Amino acid sequence: MKLDEILQSAGKYKRRKRIGRGIGSGKGKTSGRGHKGYGSRRGTGSLLGFEGGQNPMLARIPKRGFSNADFRKEFQIVNVASLDEKFDDGSRVDGEALKRARLIEDAKKPVKVLGNGDLKKKLTVFATKFSASALEKIAAAGGTIETV
Repeated sequence: MKLDEILQSAGKYKRRKRIGRGIGSGKGKTSGRGHKGYGSRRGTGSLLGFEGGQNPMLARIPKRGFSNADFRKEFQIVNVASLDEKFDDGSRVDGEALKRARLIEDAKKPVKVLGNGDLKKKLTVFATKFSASALEKIAAAGGTIETV
């Protein structure tokens, strides 16, 4: 047994303070709760952000702007060039096919086709949205478009 081992375990566990056990304990009578008021009662506790009646920080700071996070619809983007690269002539391109080709992550989420690149194959494309240039390029290659 070493001296540092003894000292380590000696201060390891702090004894709990026994409140309401007489004046000699230093925490008798009101048990450290003071006299009267909300804090002296049992089962109380201030609400989150409560600052003792002072105007709370959340109410003091100005509120500006608008967040669309709850309402926005996020699209998975696919370019016409990647369709030309991954699919054969005359094939059907929908959410499942795009997922198999690893162009999108989730087949159930909405897909938007953009017109970046060239398309030389005749494809039947199913998507939620199309850009104007993508519509032109798919039509020019002889493909068909269907909105889901």
